[in-house]
Amino acid sequence: MMEYSYLGRTGLKVSKICLGTMNFGSYTSEEDAFAIMDRALEAGINFFDTANVYGGKGQRGQTEEIIGRWFAQGGGRREKVVLATKVYGGMENEADGPNQGSGLSAYKIRRHLEESLKRLQTDHVELYQMHHIERHAPWEEIWGVFESIVNQGKAYYIGSSNFAGYHLALAQAAAEKRQFLGLVSEQHKYNLLCRLPELEVLPAAGDLGIGIIPWSPLEGGMLSGKMLDPEPGSRSESRAAKLTDHERSQLEDYAKLCEELGESEPNVALAWLLANPAVTAPIIGPRTMEQLEQALRAVEINLSEDTMKELDRIFPGPGGRAPEAYAW
Repeated sequence: MMEYSYLGRTGLKVSKICLGTMNFGSYTSEEDAFAIMDRALEAGINFFDTANVYGGKGQRGQTEEIIGRWFAQGGGRREKVVLATKVYGGMENEADGPNQGSGLSAYKIRRHLEESLKRLQTDHVELYQMHHIERHAPWEEIWGVFESIVNQGKAYYIGSSNFAGYHLALAQAAAEKRQFLGLVSEQHKYNLLCRLPELEVLPAAGDLGIGIIPWSPLEGGMLSGKMLDPEPGSRSESRAAKLTDHERSQLEDYAKLCEELGESEPNVALAWLLANPAVTAPIIGPRTMEQLEQALRAVEINLSEDTMKELDRIFPGPGGRAPEAYAW
């Protein structure tokens, strides 16, 4: 049975698994995407994540369009979904000019939100996320446009993605000056093989009431259970060929542990994330219905203290939060 948690410090409840849609259109057909989204709702997943740039090379925006056509079928689909999309990257249909490409100017945010809403066939998104940090526009500009969007009801909450810990602190300090809620979530790369966020991002987010939404929870397939014996011709095969001796040893130990637990390797990786109170919901990106069905088991897995210690041994983290991880 699906479980739910609050999105950061807000009163909004989201499923503890977030449905990522990046594969829709590029690797998953529209028909299969529709079936996956219907099954996700049936299983209690109410949190869907996308981005304006998803859809594949030459097809940016295609994923939002697929979701929009799924919503258009009715049946309460839109009303049941907490929808998140993102802004930052350049879109292929933009006219050439100095203001095209990546960024978070007020000019860009307003235009791209309107385009996303058209593709998604909705008048609002619950969570509008900055896909990357903006290194030029001041927070006065950024928060000014996001405040306006929230006041207009076109977005209910604002989130970030790929922010460093100090970016979160700066953003929230600027928001507080305006008496604005600011960030409620940070979508960040975090998994058993990528634990650097434990130094600063997770502690900062926890102190600021920002929920962590981990992306790439399986490290691009490394923790999928397919790396040690990949299928010929699969995407895993080329990556498996590049494994170092250390990585292979880690994955062998991990496979043995998961076998002893009687759980799949991807589900143990998800359960490890869910055991962290800083985590709101890891993003799964199923290409097939089978992958979605398998991931649903993760919320039911409770890892023992001994298992967590063994995972720390196999995949050691940075040693805790900064600065104690590297200084007295």
